[in-house]
Amino acid sequence: MQQTYRLIIDCPDQVGLVASVSQFLADHGATIVEANHHTDQQTGRFFMRHEIGADSFKLDYQSFVSEFTPLANDYQMQWKLTDSSLRQRVALLGSIESHCLVDLLHRWHTGELYCDIPCIISNHPQMKQFADWYKVPFHWVDFKALGKEAAFEQITTLLNEYNVDLTVLARFMQILPDSLCQQLAGKAINIHHSFLPSFAGARPYQQAYERGVKLIGATCHYVTRDLDEGPIIEQSVKRISHSDTAADMVRKGKDCEVTALAHGVRYHLEDRVIIHRNKTVVFA
Repeated sequence: MQQTYRLIIDCPDQVGLVASVSQFLADHGATIVEANHHTDQQTGRFFMRHEIGADSFKLDYQSFVSEFTPLANDYQMQWKLTDSSLRQRVALLGSIESHCLVDLLHRWHTGELYCDIPCIISNHPQMKQFADWYKVPFHWVDFKALGKEAAFEQITTLLNEYNVDLTVLARFMQILPDSLCQQLAGKAINIHHSFLPSFAGARPYQQAYERGVKLIGATCHYVTRDLDEGPIIEQSVKRISHSDTAADMVRKGKDCEVTALAHGVRYHLEDRVIIHRNKTVVFA
């Protein structure tokens, strides 16, 4: 994979902004291998993602930051520069349903997801079999014995000890406390049924079946203190007919969950997602 620098910009929309950034890159010999722009007409915010060939650039990472900062300040930019060769550290949290966790492990194992997975954390000891197969350290957190507060304290400690960059709730069926949601803001991803909250609570597919829905799906989003209402990264859907049983809907729903979560995690790892209020700009 070609090493690139990813320049991500979020700032007020202004005349000459793109030209100024382009001129800066040209002045330092940069080859742009991918460029994306978007302006939010309602808020007047401008978003940019450029991938720059690292071998074409005359500046190293630290020199780029130093030289670009004055220009960024002129345009009131919120910005970052990332190196595509550096792997983010991703912790997987799971419960009894294994399909999302195992799918992410497989995509990581085959190189589709460019990251490191330093640990798997679960409130069910059965998940250890998958961690062992992929040779990933496993931690069982016994919520029943510890209680929720102590259990989440243990999870928080583990995430800090492993220096985790991204936490993925791969069908982890516990609600994160507000303090942990704040700590992980913009750095934790969840997956849930798209027809929530219309079919909230137990057995959502059975509820959907009884209502005769024609479309089911899953939503991948960032975790916030408002349950299942964080900024949406990706969604996946499937058509349902009158001949589908509740079991069919569960099976198809799992396909949606796996797909949406995998895409959402990859977009995040590749710095393709910019959070804007309670929405996202996704340069997929």
